[in-house]
Amino acid sequence: MDGKPYRKFVVVGGGTSGWIAAATLIHALKGKLAQVELVESDEIGTVGVGEATIPPIQFLNSILGIDEFNFIRKTQATFKLGIQFRNWGRQGHEYFHPFGPYGQSIEGVSFHNYWMRLRANGEGGELDAYALATVAAKAGKFAVPPKDLPPGVPGLGYAYHFDAGLYARYLRAYAEARGVQRTEGKIAKVELRPEDGFVSGLTLSDGRRIEGDFFIDCSGFRGLLIEEALQAGFEDWSHWLPCDRALAVPCENAEPLTPYTRSTAHAAGWQWRIPLQHRTGNGYVYCSAHISDDEAAATLLANLDGKPLADPRPLRFTAGRRKKSWSKNVVALGLAGGFMEPLESTSIHLVQSGAMRLLSLLPLGGYDPAAEAEYNRLTQIEYEQIRDFIILHYCATERDDAPLWNHCRTMAIPDSLTHKIELFRNRAKIARFDEQLFAEPSWLAVFLGQGIEPKDYDRLADAPAYDEVVAAVRRIGQTNANLVARLPTHEAFIAATCKAEALG
Repeated sequence: MDGKPYRKFVVVGGGTSGWIAAATLIHALKGKLAQVELVESDEIGTVGVGEATIPPIQFLNSILGIDEFNFIRKTQATFKLGIQFRNWGRQGHEYFHPFGPYGQSIEGVSFHNYWMRLRANGEGGELDAYALATVAAKAGKFAVPPKDLPPGVPGLGYAYHFDAGLYARYLRAYAEARGVQRTEGKIAKVELRPEDGFVSGLTLSDGRRIEGDFFIDCSGFRGLLIEEALQAGFEDWSHWLPCDRALAVPCENAEPLTPYTRSTAHAAGWQWRIPLQHRTGNGYVYCSAHISDDEAAATLLANLDGKPLADPRPLRFTAGRRKKSWSKNVVALGLAGGFMEPLESTSIHLVQSGAMRLLSLLPLGGYDPAAEAEYNRLTQIEYEQIRDFIILHYCATERDDAPLWNHCRTMAIPDSLTHKIELFRNRAKIARFDEQLFAEPSWLAVFLGQGIEPKDYDRLADAPAYDEVVAAVRRIGQTNANLVARLPTHEAFIAATCKAEALG
């Protein structure tokens, strides 16, 4: 470690990424250890389509001390129990990726092995019956579970759908109330120190100069600091994830608020559906090599639940990540750091995890090359794990009805994913380790949902007496059914606890 202590952090760009970075920094610094300034321009729009999240966002809200129901009201949010996938493994087929476990492990052996033992004898029914989140989602039910559940009672994993613009506004109010200084202006020049290439300051279009010790680049795909100034480099993953465009459009709500995201595969990509309290968010992620923009827009608009509330908004991207997310005195978050298509709702999570990782390695004492190296190592691991999980949805398919699916079904995939697939196919084992984002139930849901069937299961599941296994499995299924029967509908729960006010 060398150089002077860092006393000012500058966040470049607003939106969800910028205000998550500013809020987490100011909370950790308590407004005492260093200053935080955020520079953004109202003239520059934000992408703002990332409306679906995954359960770790509850940790972020908890760390920041955010009241859950107030946050839901202010962002027009709904609850999310998982993702429904339609037409991915094959046309006309659907499956559900739940937040939360399938059943309970028995004597250290994962539940799905006991279910497979029963299935081999024509018993056990559908695996979905043993995931509380799936049972509740299919019934349109939801309630925030008590914090003090007794042992043996399954919890209900959940996340949120919210309006990304309102979320950024909410975090801005949070951050500014705690001392973050917001500066309005367009950046005209990034200044670098001649002796070492570190960023020394920013010059705005009106001539004002912003100085700082450490910079967080949240400038979107452009990567104003991390790429244009520091040339960190980009690792292109489009050969595995060929979708390179998206169209987003809101529409009127036309049915009860479903407590899950829906992803429907089309010939040249897939469509998302995200229900909010005041509207439904929709989008079509597609490969421009196989469909024109006009055809994509027509496909999207033809598959809406309600009347569109705007014209489809275009977005172009390349799947991949910066080769270095931390370079010198700059860390890139959000789209500046890389892009992973929103198939498993990881965009906002990557901002959150990147911000938390930065806090754990924050160089308040000055530049620390070891911290930079560790940040980049952990970021690479996280991106590659998420990349493999998303590729699995594409490559494990029976679809042969369109060029995109023929390509994805036959393409070479990363060795790390090949290993995971073979281990599961051979003995129902899921290769993962601690701190990996997607846990065993997530991989299990997508493996089976995409049609990868194990040849065998963990034979330790044969140790308990068969009748005992039958009784234990039935008890779990009945417990889930009983719990869900007592839950209110998703709409009723929101109406009773966190209904948002109408937007003016």
